[in-house]
Amino acid sequence: MKDAPTPGRSSDILVIGGGPAGSTVAAFLREEGWQVTLLEKDQHPRFHIGESLLPMNLEIFDRLGISDKVKEIGIVKHGAEFNHQQDSDKRKTFFFAKALNKQAPKHAYQVRRSEFDHLLLKNAANKGVKVYEGVKVTDVAFHEDKFVITTTKDEQGKTRLWKSSFIVDATGRDTFLSRKFRHKEKHPHHSAAAIFSHFEGVERRPGKDEGNISLYWFDHGWFWMIPLKDGQMSVGAVCYPEYLKTRDGSLEDFFWQTMKLCPPLYARMEQATMVRKPQATGNYSYLSSQIYGTNYLLVGDAFAFVDPVFSSGVYIAMSGAERAAKAITTGLRNPEKMEQEMKDYERYVRKGIKTFSWFIYRFNSPSIRKLFMNPRNDFHIQEAIISVLAGDVYEDTPIHKPLRVFKAAYYLFFVKTLLPSWKSYRRRLRNIRVSFAGGTTEQD
Repeated sequence: MKDAPTPGRSSDILVIGGGPAGSTVAAFLREEGWQVTLLEKDQHPRFHIGESLLPMNLEIFDRLGISDKVKEIGIVKHGAEFNHQQDSDKRKTFFFAKALNKQAPKHAYQVRRSEFDHLLLKNAANKGVKVYEGVKVTDVAFHEDKFVITTTKDEQGKTRLWKSSFIVDATGRDTFLSRKFRHKEKHPHHSAAAIFSHFEGVERRPGKDEGNISLYWFDHGWFWMIPLKDGQMSVGAVCYPEYLKTRDGSLEDFFWQTMKLCPPLYARMEQATMVRKPQATGNYSYLSSQIYGTNYLLVGDAFAFVDPVFSSGVYIAMSGAERAAKAITTGLRNPEKMEQEMKDYERYVRKGIKTFSWFIYRFNSPSIRKLFMNPRNDFHIQEAIISVLAGDVYEDTPIHKPLRVFKAAYYLFFVKTLLPSWKSYRRRLRNIRVSFAGGTTEQD
């Protein structure tokens, strides 16, 4: 006979997941006066990939009151560096200070995510959020009289019930509610797989450029290099799934072989030592067909994730979480406004994802490589691209007219380089149908 679940606790709002989205929405909801409970399945600090932040994150840090603490754990990132596939002397750095919006923050940070995520979680707790770690949600039941019962299991195997008026799913790639309701879908326009690890002894850029992210194209995708404050470097390769499926041997050997395919990157890795077992992940481009419902809402990666190429994941998660807190607050206090608030929240989230996605889908194309490596500022195009790289994609941003000119230039280059561009396009479409089953992360 099974033991009966331990009676739980009641709160106004229950947040599932203690990553950037969950901690942010919980903190802002608590500031609005709600009783908030946050449940996190792991114990912080815990490893997470995705160390690069965007300048527009800084304004959210100010509103959360954590700017000084983020500065302590981060290394300043002044821009994003794009590199030629074969020639190490050819690279282009886009500095955030040259963005179209001159009032926007001029820099960002690279952070070790275990420290950053823990900082955000502690900040939520300090604001009065009731935080429980090592608690995994196993079921959620929505009742007709407008309350939610959540069932959990802790690390000792004890089950507990939690009652709330509203629930926020911030479970990241676990996508708890999307899976429960069968709303999760493979992304229809994009598919990728990745290998990543942390290294010591990687050559860093000198002076002011030390903290910049470096991006490298190669035949099967692209690489990132993200410097961390303690001297280590996060290095990853985002590949077409069909390439990662060619691995024959250990993942570590395959990663080194892959890096050798990009000579300018490998030149910086020759004295490097891998300090963390490499991981692989695939099929991570997905979205949910529904972002909200009666008494619930999805934030961050629990709703959608496309690709890390523009380091947009944390910013989309945190900006969406802040907007979600406002929508939930207005809707709970004025029930007649709830539906409209949820629709406005959905439009906000999809707008940012759509802006980034246009570039993500085409990032490996010859036309994008040509335009990024030979930028021009006619019609403020370069400034608008830098604004996208900085995360300035919401509200009344002035980037849209210059971006339309950029897109026209892209399609012109596509026609001028029709054969290689068409091959690249066909390869992208082919890989959308390819599933990668060799991942090593928990979600894989």
